[in-house]
Amino acid sequence: MTRILVVDDEPQILRALRINLTVRGYDVVTAATGADALSAAAEKLPDVIVLDLGLPDLDGTEVLAGLRGWCPAPVIVLSARTDSADKVDALDAGADDYVTKPFGMDEFLARVRAAARRATAVDTSEPVVQTDSFTVDLTAKTVRRGDAEVHLTPTEWGMLEMLVRNKGKLVGQKELLREVWGPAYATETHYLRVYLAQLRRKLEDDPSKPRHLITEAGMGYRFQA
Repeated sequence: MTRILVVDDEPQILRALRINLTVRGYDVVTAATGADALSAAAEKLPDVIVLDLGLPDLDGTEVLAGLRGWCPAPVIVLSARTDSADKVDALDAGADDYVTKPFGMDEFLARVRAAARRATAVDTSEPVVQTDSFTVDLTAKTVRRGDAEVHLTPTEWGMLEMLVRNKGKLVGQKELLREVWGPAYATETHYLRVYLAQLRRKLEDDPSKPRHLITEAGMGYRFQA
């Protein structure tokens, strides 16, 4: 059973999400503060986290920072903040998705399903792929630079994995968005720019002149070993 941690200080939203997720077979854990969220994540080990940014004790981006060093669960931010800068800040802090309030329950549940798929998908049929800069183990779902393992968020991994599995081939923007984020994201091309920049900073020797994670302007992206 997929376990979801829902973090929000509005009781009515916590109740609505708990009911809607529980009746669909999810194991739901709730928290109303940032501190409780971090404790619950450590104790309950959720598969997906739904996180409000406007918490009474900590800003949601602080909670994200506290999670990202050790918690691999995809994080869906749920917030009334609609400014694009807030969205970029949350994505840069490690969020995998951003849903603005008020939201439609059907779309929200679709995003939860997409996050859960990313969290649990396993494919052990592929080998290790090595470049001059980093090594990707598609079976173990790890990336190393030299002797050090590189921490990637679940969404960063999903994007890298799809590119690596299609080594040398152009992966279209819409195809990448549908596969990693879900069908509702087919036009959200700014997600790709944000996450590819993050991957380049972590993996490329010179992020400004990438050798392995290549942009094909207006079309998509390509992985070159």
